[in-house]
Amino acid sequence: MHPAFSVLVFTVMSGAGYGLITLMILGHLLGVPQLQDSNVLLSGGILGFVLISGGLLSSTLHLANPKNAWRSFSRFKTSWLSREAVFAVLFYPFVLAYLANVWFNGAEVNGAAVVAGYGAAALAMVTLFCTSMIYASLKTIRQWNTSLTPVNYIALGLMSGSLLLAAVQATVAGDLSSVLHNLAIGLVILGAAVKLIYLFWIGKPAGSTINTATGFTQASVRLLDQGHTANGFLNNEFGYTVEANRLMRLRVLMVGIAFVLPFLLLLTSSAGLLALAAILTIIGLLVERWLFFAEARHVVRLFHGDQRV
Repeated sequence: MHPAFSVLVFTVMSGAGYGLITLMILGHLLGVPQLQDSNVLLSGGILGFVLISGGLLSSTLHLANPKNAWRSFSRFKTSWLSREAVFAVLFYPFVLAYLANVWFNGAEVNGAAVVAGYGAAALAMVTLFCTSMIYASLKTIRQWNTSLTPVNYIALGLMSGSLLLAAVQATVAGDLSSVLHNLAIGLVILGAAVKLIYLFWIGKPAGSTINTATGFTQASVRLLDQGHTANGFLNNEFGYTVEANRLMRLRVLMVGIAFVLPFLLLLTSSAGLLALAAILTIIGLLVERWLFFAEARHVVRLFHGDQRV
């Protein structure tokens, strides 16, 4: 699949923002001592809000006619994209009500904070799940059509969010929270594990072949001519090809930047290095999301010369 930069930014930034706000709200409402500071809550909330809003706005750049983005709300019963749009909009009043309550009442946990906070956290995770299901529901792309896709989206969103939250807390409060620090370490390990499992799974030669696609499974089938004689939408969007050696190098780079370096930086006790770890993770996840698209192979490729997808 052709990786669209606007979609890479959307999925990574909004995922980090949803993860940050979810962990921050849950930590606040469940009584984590370092998250009972209104300055930390407001700073984290504003950062998460900016990441989510910026990501959602960037997603419209992928549309041929961005002015028609409102149509994404019209197919809630059948479309995961429509569900994502609806829940993303519903998230805003809850998170704004939560942040307004923090602004006026500080870190006090009252009824309004509980309702708005848990509502915002739940909608954040539901929206992130819907985003992942846009891809996981596509049976025509084996690398996406797996439960590992939503697991990866949610795990990586929470991982990047935890690093941002730890960095914000350390920067604003001036001291490191052992709880948030250990949470970030645990989520980096979890994120690396689920991503490596996903990479192992998509590497198995279990996709469709030209035989299974045509139904002729008892004899050898070969393609006499490609599906088109000139480039078109299918070729450009679904015929994106990257050399295997380059993909392997990018995989190693992604694992190093998104997981290994942040993990090593988390072993230190510096607020500045925590912020660097969060930035590196975001950069690494942009590479991870590029690979997510570049390594996806639509079955239509079988009719353009591929032997297996």
